[in-house]
Amino acid sequence: MAFNEVDLKRIEKAAEKFFAQHRPPPHIRSQLDYEYQISGQSVELLEVRPRWDSPSELMKRPFAKATYVRSQNYWKVYWMRGNLTWSPYEVNEAKTIDAFFSIVGADTLGCFFG
Repeated sequence: MAFNEVDLKRIEKAAEKFFAQHRPPPHIRSQLDYEYQISGQSVELLEVRPRWDSPSELMKRPFAKATYVRSQNYWKVYWMRGNLTWSPYEVNEAKTIDAFFSIVGADTLGCFFG
């Protein structure tokens, strides 16, 4: 089941707060930026940068994901491994979407931002 309007607003507000703190400075955003997308019951954070072999094309690479488990009322947290598979993060449960963004922002294991 897709998110309702209240959930979407909550996600949008949490993402805006996260990006305000962690987004690159404006003068380099043409080379590196972040955005999010919603797919089903998941919220993915994406790294956006020009392709190395074709700088006019933008490349979007997911690096963090939270999937909402409605039956248990929590978010499962994942990070994208080098082999392009999603793996559960060490702290793999978040009670709220804000908690998910806090986990990604802290990045205690260096999985999200390297």
